[in-house]
Amino acid sequence: MLRYIFISLFMLFVFSCGDSTEMIDDTEKETENTQSTAPNILLIIADDMGLDATPSYDIGNTKPNMPNLQSLIDTGVRFNNLWSNPTCTPTRAGILTGKYGYNTGVTQVGDELSTSETSLQAYLDSNTNSAYSHAVVGKWHLSNNANHPNNMGINYYAGTLGGGVPSYTNWSLNINGTTTTSTEYITTKLTDLAIDWVNDQTKPWFLWLAYNAPHTPFHLPPDDLHSQGVLASDQTSIDANPLPYYLAAIEALDTEMGRLISAMSQEEKDNTIIIFIGDNGTPNQVAQEYVSMRTKGTVYQGGVNVPMIISGKGVTRINATEDALINTTDLFATIANIAGVDITEINDSQSFKTLLSGSGTATRDYTYTEIGKTSGSDYTIRNATHKYISFYDGSEAFYDLSSNPLEAPNLLNANQLPLSASNSSIKDALTTKLSEIRN
Repeated sequence: MLRYIFISLFMLFVFSCGDSTEMIDDTEKETENTQSTAPNILLIIADDMGLDATPSYDIGNTKPNMPNLQSLIDTGVRFNNLWSNPTCTPTRAGILTGKYGYNTGVTQVGDELSTSETSLQAYLDSNTNSAYSHAVVGKWHLSNNANHPNNMGINYYAGTLGGGVPSYTNWSLNINGTTTTSTEYITTKLTDLAIDWVNDQTKPWFLWLAYNAPHTPFHLPPDDLHSQGVLASDQTSIDANPLPYYLAAIEALDTEMGRLISAMSQEEKDNTIIIFIGDNGTPNQVAQEYVSMRTKGTVYQGGVNVPMIISGKGVTRINATEDALINTTDLFATIANIAGVDITEINDSQSFKTLLSGSGTATRDYTYTEIGKTSGSDYTIRNATHKYISFYDGSEAFYDLSSNPLEAPNLLNANQLPLSASNSSIKDALTTKLSEIRN
């Protein structure tokens, strides 16, 4: 009898071990399958590139030749109402943290992002069980501390810490805290670094590629990277007519962006979603159609309404345009959502992932942005039709963007008052929402 009991227990142990092994194998396979199907995420940031300098947007008479970006436009979604901050630093901090500058203390160039903030990359590590490799290549501009990117949780950082470079062919390259001098054309070098990093990855990846182009100094890129024709290379000629040089730098960015995409295998390309944005509006020296004093550095449309094109894995809307109100802070929740995190909203960030597969699913009724000043802040809010601005000196502006997207006239000017009942109600709603955001 004892012999049969022993045999029965032995067989039960064997089968139990077998089931456990199969369960472990199934779990491992499930993890492997999740990792193999999770999309790679490529965020490309152009520095100082507004709607007027971007193909397929209505504003701007002279456009750069960008066949690679045009391919993304033709196969994806072009967003018309993305708001950034008016300058580089707060926009980047907002994407990295999903918070308005008002809530991080980063509202203008020169402000440093606290390492107590949770970066998007650190958030992905915590909420995807480190399923993603991640890197930032290119412009940082959130601190001059050589280790700041790594201290923010970035696995691999290679780029420039400051806001600009003295020369596109003589600049300081920081790789994970170690700084050297590079004399390679910066747009090309950053692309080389991005290609090398992507080639080294063995699991899904998130690459934040922040080009310095087309930020000043205006310059003549290598001839094989642009199609602006024969241009003089002396500074006097550049200063006298900077627009073709600015466009040439954008075309060089497009050429190198195309080289990065082409370096991927077809399988990797098919599994990659690409997000292309500008970080703020076009500089006044090369702005088109916008009033020159209402461009980069201001909360007018020319400073904050920037391009965004998204194409690739998971984007089923083809050659589509989208008018939903979106803030660059929304990239935090959206990218996390794309990476598999079950989230629709966090901090000041709202996911717009659903807009990649269907229209009419917008989440924002309002969008907000700001810029810090020495003695205060300019801040602004809009809904689908109207925009309100509060300036640091106490003055105000109120525009009907549905009638004039270039912000004229100011409905609060004496010759425009009194406001209609409808406009008065909209202004009250905007200022009420503004108070909620800033309190």
